[in-house]
Amino acid sequence: MRVAVDGPPAAGKTTLADELAAVLRTRGREVIRATIDDFLVPRAQRYPRGEYSAEGCYLDAHDHDALNRVLLDPLGPGGDRRHRTAVYDHATDTATSPPVTTAAADAVLVFDGVFLMRPELIGRWDLRVLVSAAPEKTVDRAVIRESRVSARAAVERRWRERYLPAQRFYFATVRPAEHVDIIVHNDEPGMPVWESVGPGARAHHQ
Repeated sequence: MRVAVDGPPAAGKTTLADELAAVLRTRGREVIRATIDDFLVPRAQRYPRGEYSAEGCYLDAHDHDALNRVLLDPLGPGGDRRHRTAVYDHATDTATSPPVTTAAADAVLVFDGVFLMRPELIGRWDLRVLVSAAPEKTVDRAVIRESRVSARAAVERRWRERYLPAQRFYFATVRPAEHVDIIVHNDEPGMPVWESVGPGARAHHQ
Protein backbone atom coordinates (compact mmCIF):
# COMPACT_ATOMS: atom_id res chain seq x y z
CA MET A 1 0.00 0.00 0.00
CA ARG A 2 1.27 3.45 -0.97
CA VAL A 3 0.11 6.23 1.37
CA ALA A 4 0.56 9.89 0.40
CA VAL A 5 0.72 12.59 3.08
CA ASP A 6 0.35 15.81 1.11
CA GLY A 7 0.23 19.41 2.27
CA PRO A 8 1.96 22.79 2.31
CA PRO A 9 5.44 23.27 3.78
CA ALA A 10 5.34 23.41 7.60
CA ALA A 11 1.77 22.08 7.74
CA GLY A 12 2.82 19.03 9.78
CA LYS A 13 3.18 16.38 7.07
CA THR A 14 6.45 14.89 8.29
CA THR A 15 5.30 14.66 11.89
CA LEU A 16 2.07 12.93 10.89
CA ALA A 17 3.87 10.55 8.54
CA ASP A 18 6.46 9.64 11.19
CA GLU A 19 3.74 9.00 13.77
CA LEU A 20 1.71 6.90 11.33
CA ALA A 21 4.80 4.85 10.48
CA ALA A 22 5.49 4.24 14.18
CA VAL A 23 1.93 3.01 14.76
CA LEU A 24 2.09 0.66 11.79
CA ARG A 25 5.41 -0.78 12.96
CA THR A 26 3.99 -1.51 16.41
CA ARG A 27 1.32 -3.53 14.60
CA GLY A 28 3.94 -5.63 12.86
CA ARG A 29 3.84 -4.02 9.43
CA GLU A 30 6.96 -3.33 7.42
CA VAL A 31 7.02 0.41 6.73
CA ILE A 32 8.95 2.15 3.99
CA ARG A 33 9.32 5.77 5.02
CA ALA A 34 10.19 8.26 2.29
CA THR A 35 9.81 11.94 1.44
CA ILE A 36 9.65 14.17 -1.62
CA ASP A 37 12.68 16.07 -0.27
CA ASP A 38 14.83 13.11 -1.30
CA PHE A 39 13.59 13.50 -4.88
CA LEU A 40 14.73 17.08 -5.37
CA VAL A 41 16.89 17.89 -8.35
CA PRO A 42 20.34 19.33 -7.50
CA ARG A 43 20.34 23.01 -6.61
CA ALA A 44 22.14 24.05 -9.80
CA GLN A 45 19.17 22.70 -11.81
CA ARG A 46 16.43 23.69 -9.36
CA TYR A 47 16.16 27.42 -9.96
CA PRO A 48 16.13 28.16 -13.71
CA ARG A 49 13.30 30.67 -13.09
CA GLY A 50 14.96 32.19 -10.02
CA GLU A 51 15.29 31.23 -6.36
CA TYR A 52 12.01 32.89 -5.39
CA SER A 53 9.94 31.79 -8.37
CA ALA A 54 6.65 30.19 -7.34
CA GLU A 55 6.26 28.70 -10.81
CA GLY A 56 9.72 27.19 -10.48
CA CYS A 57 8.82 25.74 -7.08
CA TYR A 58 5.97 23.82 -8.69
CA LEU A 59 7.57 22.92 -12.02
CA ASP A 60 11.32 22.56 -11.50
CA ALA A 61 12.12 21.39 -7.99
CA HIS A 62 11.38 17.63 -8.02
CA ASP A 63 12.21 14.65 -10.19
CA HIS A 64 8.79 13.02 -10.49
CA ASP A 65 9.90 10.67 -13.27
CA ALA A 66 12.55 9.20 -10.99
CA LEU A 67 10.11 9.01 -8.08
CA ASN A 68 7.73 6.93 -10.16
CA ARG A 69 10.47 4.82 -11.68
CA VAL A 70 12.45 3.87 -8.56
CA LEU A 71 9.78 3.90 -5.84
CA LEU A 72 6.10 4.26 -6.66
CA ASP A 73 5.85 1.97 -9.69
CA PRO A 74 7.94 -0.88 -8.22
CA LEU A 75 5.67 -0.82 -5.15
CA GLY A 76 2.49 -0.63 -7.22
CA PRO A 77 0.35 -3.25 -8.96
CA GLY A 78 2.56 -5.49 -11.08
CA GLY A 79 5.74 -4.02 -9.59
CA ASP A 80 8.61 -6.22 -8.47
CA ARG A 81 8.89 -4.42 -5.08
CA ARG A 82 12.57 -3.65 -5.73
CA HIS A 83 12.85 0.02 -4.89
CA ARG A 84 15.00 2.95 -3.78
CA THR A 85 13.81 5.68 -1.42
CA ALA A 86 15.98 8.55 -2.67
CA VAL A 87 17.70 10.00 -5.71
CA TYR A 88 19.06 13.15 -4.04
CA ASP A 89 21.61 13.65 -1.24
CA HIS A 90 21.03 16.83 0.79
CA ALA A 91 24.47 16.71 2.40
CA THR A 92 26.30 16.90 -0.91
CA ASP A 93 23.57 18.50 -3.07
CA THR A 94 24.07 15.80 -5.67
CA ALA A 95 22.17 12.96 -7.25
CA THR A 96 22.52 9.68 -5.38
CA SER A 97 21.71 6.03 -5.97
CA PRO A 98 21.30 4.09 -2.71
CA PRO A 99 21.13 0.29 -2.79
CA VAL A 100 17.97 -1.30 -4.12
CA THR A 101 15.94 -3.16 -1.50
CA THR A 102 12.96 -5.48 -1.86
CA ALA A 103 9.78 -4.73 0.09
CA ALA A 104 7.61 -7.36 1.72
CA ALA A 105 4.38 -8.05 -0.09
CA ASP A 106 2.34 -6.42 2.71
CA ALA A 107 4.67 -3.45 3.28
CA VAL A 108 3.28 0.07 3.58
CA LEU A 109 4.95 3.06 1.96
CA VAL A 110 4.35 6.24 3.97
CA PHE A 111 5.41 9.13 1.77
CA ASP A 112 5.19 12.81 2.67
CA GLY A 113 5.68 15.87 0.55
CA VAL A 114 4.28 18.81 -1.36
CA PHE A 115 2.21 18.60 -4.53
CA LEU A 116 1.56 14.85 -4.25
CA MET A 117 -1.83 15.01 -6.01
CA ARG A 118 -0.39 16.55 -9.15
CA PRO A 119 -1.18 14.69 -12.40
CA GLU A 120 2.22 12.97 -12.59
CA LEU A 121 1.65 11.26 -9.23
CA ILE A 122 -2.01 11.10 -8.34
CA GLY A 123 -2.67 7.68 -9.84
CA ARG A 124 0.09 6.04 -7.80
CA TRP A 125 -1.46 6.38 -4.34
CA ASP A 126 -3.66 3.82 -2.59
CA LEU A 127 -4.55 6.15 0.28
CA ARG A 128 -4.36 9.95 0.05
CA VAL A 129 -4.08 12.24 3.06
CA LEU A 130 -3.99 16.04 2.96
CA VAL A 131 -2.63 17.98 5.93
CA SER A 132 -4.18 21.44 5.98
CA ALA A 133 -2.99 24.53 7.84
CA ALA A 134 -3.63 28.25 7.44
CA PRO A 135 -0.88 29.94 5.38
CA GLU A 136 0.06 32.39 8.13
CA LYS A 137 0.46 29.55 10.60
CA THR A 138 2.88 27.78 8.26
CA VAL A 139 4.95 30.97 7.99
CA ASP A 140 5.12 31.27 11.78
CA ARG A 141 6.13 27.61 12.12
CA ALA A 142 8.77 27.98 9.43
CA VAL A 143 10.32 30.96 11.16
CA ILE A 144 10.56 29.00 14.41
CA ARG A 145 11.84 25.86 12.69
CA GLU A 146 14.50 27.59 10.61
CA SER A 147 15.55 30.38 12.96
CA ARG A 148 18.82 28.64 13.79
CA VAL A 149 19.99 28.63 10.18
CA SER A 150 18.19 31.54 8.51
CA ALA A 151 17.17 35.07 9.47
CA ARG A 152 13.44 35.67 9.92
CA ALA A 153 13.30 38.02 6.93
CA ALA A 154 14.87 35.42 4.65
CA VAL A 155 12.48 32.70 5.79
CA GLU A 156 9.45 34.95 5.37
CA ARG A 157 10.54 36.03 1.92
CA ARG A 158 10.98 32.44 0.78
CA TRP A 159 7.54 31.51 2.09
CA ARG A 160 5.66 34.57 0.81
CA GLU A 161 7.29 34.80 -2.61
CA ARG A 162 7.91 31.13 -3.46
CA TYR A 163 6.16 28.55 -1.30
CA LEU A 164 2.78 30.15 -0.59
CA PRO A 165 2.13 31.32 -4.18
CA ALA A 166 3.15 27.87 -5.44
CA GLN A 167 0.64 26.30 -3.06
CA ARG A 168 -2.07 28.71 -4.21
CA PHE A 169 -1.38 27.71 -7.80
CA TYR A 170 -1.49 24.02 -6.85
CA PHE A 171 -4.79 24.34 -4.97
CA ALA A 172 -6.34 26.39 -7.78
CA THR A 173 -5.30 24.08 -10.61
CA VAL A 174 -5.12 20.61 -9.06
CA ARG A 175 -7.69 21.01 -6.24
CA PRO A 176 -6.06 18.36 -4.03
CA ALA A 177 -8.81 18.44 -1.41
CA GLU A 178 -11.17 17.00 -4.02
CA HIS A 179 -8.94 13.98 -4.64
CA VAL A 180 -7.87 12.86 -1.17
CA ASP A 181 -9.44 10.33 1.19
CA ILE A 182 -8.65 12.08 4.48
CA ILE A 183 -8.07 15.73 5.40
CA VAL A 184 -6.22 16.53 8.63
CA HIS A 185 -6.90 20.09 9.80
CA ASN A 186 -3.73 21.01 11.66
CA ASP A 187 -4.04 24.67 12.57
CA GLU A 188 -3.69 23.59 16.21
CA PRO A 189 -1.08 20.78 16.32
CA GLY A 190 -2.13 19.82 19.84
CA MET A 191 -5.70 19.28 18.65
CA PRO A 192 -5.72 18.18 15.01
CA VAL A 193 -9.10 17.35 13.48
CA TRP A 194 -9.48 14.84 10.68
CA GLU A 195 -12.30 13.95 8.34
CA SER A 196 -12.90 11.22 5.80
CA VAL A 197 -13.82 12.81 2.50
CA GLY A 198 -13.28 10.12 -0.15
CA PRO A 199 -14.37 6.54 -0.88
CA GLY A 200 -10.85 5.19 -0.27
CA ALA A 201 -10.86 6.44 3.31
CA ARG A 202 -14.30 5.01 4.04
CA ALA A 203 -13.25 1.64 2.65
CA HIS A 204 -10.09 1.57 4.77
CA HIS A 205 -11.92 2.57 7.95
CA GLN A 206 -14.37 -0.29 7.43
